[in-house]
Amino acid sequence: MSIALAAKAPSTFEIKSAQLSLVALCLKSSDVPAIEADLRLHYGDMPGFFDNDPLVIDLSALPEGDTGLSAPIDFSALQGLLREYKLRAVAVRGGSAAQQQAALGAGLFPAEDAAPMRTAPQAQAAQAAQAAQPSAAAPVAPVVPPLAMVIDKPLRSGQQVYARGRDLVVLAMVNPGAEVIADGHIHVYAPLRGKAIAGARGQSDARIIALAMDPQLISIAGVYRTSETPLPDTVLGKPAQIRLQTGEQGDRLIIDPLTL
Repeated sequence: MSIALAAKAPSTFEIKSAQLSLVALCLKSSDVPAIEADLRLHYGDMPGFFDNDPLVIDLSALPEGDTGLSAPIDFSALQGLLREYKLRAVAVRGGSAAQQQAALGAGLFPAEDAAPMRTAPQAQAAQAAQAAQPSAAAPVAPVVPPLAMVIDKPLRSGQQVYARGRDLVVLAMVNPGAEVIADGHIHVYAPLRGKAIAGARGQSDARIIALAMDPQLISIAGVYRTSETPLPDTVLGKPAQIRLQTGEQGDRLIIDPLTL
């Protein structure tokens, strides 16, 4: 027999669980000046890329040695550097015991469960197989993803468009010096001659598709290639797509011609 017990709740607040979307800064070096140089190189001309996003400093990929797990990290300097790019470090993950202690002293809390999310083809296949299995659970209404941002005017040199949390569709030319950025895919149904950055927040299955591929820079999930290394003649100026391939030899960009 069930028994209902009288209870009281605070009148001024409630405690509930919350899901937060965190950015992870996965360090490969403890050298703060070197990190600053790379941040300036990749985000120095994109002042609005981050918007006071909460961030986890992930030390789990640090190598052994003087620039890795054996080196002290000036977390105060690192936090100040991140604030310049509108990133708010709130937690730390991984690292040596000494590095964890220094992080706690800088006001960061340990977050070992906050592992970076990176979609891989194997994970997608597992998810699809699980979804295909019959389930007795009640049906759940599908979550409708945000619509893509659509740009129908040419982008001139110096212009920048960022599709935060969604795909980007451009129906006109992206001229040299212009930048198109998306957290998801980028579709350019015209010549792409500027910079294209897809999977800007680590979405490794993002793709870049253009009807005339001739970019100054292409990047997917932080893996990039510049026009200093020319594209092959089979895709230069022609319909093509770019995807990221991960493997034992590291990440690399794969460029495939499109047959229309």
